[in-house]
Amino acid sequence: MENQVLTPHVYWAQRHRELYLRVELSDVQNPAISITENVLHFKAQGHGAKGDNVYEFHLEFLDLVKPEPVYKLTQRQVNITVQKKVSQWWERLTKQEKRPLFLAPDFDRWLDESDAEMELRAKEEERLNKLRLESEGSPETLTNLRKGYLFMYNLVQFLGFSWIFVNLTVRFCILGKESFYDTFHTVADMMYFCQMLAVVETINAAIGVTTSPVLPSLIQLLGRNFILFIIFGTMEEMQNKAVVFFVFYLWSAIEIFRYSFYMLTCIDMDWKVLTWLRYTLWIPLYPLGCLAEAISVIQSIPIFNETGRFSFMLPYPLKIKVRFSFFLQIYLIMIFLGLYINFRHLYKQRRRRYGQKKKKIH
Repeated sequence: MENQVLTPHVYWAQRHRELYLRVELSDVQNPAISITENVLHFKAQGHGAKGDNVYEFHLEFLDLVKPEPVYKLTQRQVNITVQKKVSQWWERLTKQEKRPLFLAPDFDRWLDESDAEMELRAKEEERLNKLRLESEGSPETLTNLRKGYLFMYNLVQFLGFSWIFVNLTVRFCILGKESFYDTFHTVADMMYFCQMLAVVETINAAIGVTTSPVLPSLIQLLGRNFILFIIFGTMEEMQNKAVVFFVFYLWSAIEIFRYSFYMLTCIDMDWKVLTWLRYTLWIPLYPLGCLAEAISVIQSIPIFNETGRFSFMLPYPLKIKVRFSFFLQIYLIMIFLGLYINFRHLYKQRRRRYGQKKKKIH
């Protein structure tokens, strides 16, 4: 009795230049796979959903493809790669609008169009960087130097913010609320060091040492240093306020996870718990940090008005006194604008890492 001809389960995904098909058949040998007149023909003996049988299917593609499919056999499946003739995004795989019953999205490889474009740009950047490094010297040597440099930078920042976080935690456990009021005099020197060193992070992004976008890094650098050096550093009246504790504590809580994650990334280590913390803790901590910064600015306004520090008189004929508190009120708006920009950037990072895979895609 001849084997029954059946259709296997087929899963697909795409990039701008390629199509990926995964045929759920095990123990396949010498499959017949070809493309004629833009139709993929598949026929093979293998073990599928209906046991050991001959399975076959035909797919007419939505747009033109190159007639040379490449396939790879594994013990459990057949992986087929088809090159598109024109690099573009397809709204579906097949010419017919109704999806065949045996065809489904491959969520293990699926990306939406924007993510695929980012992947394509990343590959192009990687290719250009490789060419640049090959022209400048040994790629492996330069990569190792870059990783070593970034590892040391992240290690120093991790140790600095860890010292601040542990110091504030221990003092709070021992002294309670009394520890709030001398936070600045206790840890300010270390915070000055860490925040001045953070300039390196923005420079790294600007010159291409890291792939981080420059704007979010620059916003965080300028915003924190304004609070640290102007609001706290120049006004002794602010240094004894409890808000300093909350600002420093939230900053350090964010950074100890961020820098430890980057540090392990430099040595190709992926600790899932730390990765989850790095991409999740910012959700409550960043808004709380911005709220603490805003409170510090609001508390400093009457002090700047009273002392007249950084206020100035416009030249003749205006002769109007411009109070520094006017700029602080503008800065309050900028704090939450900066929060939106950084929140959006971090949300995109988290979505790329833990994005929703399961959505209806045809």
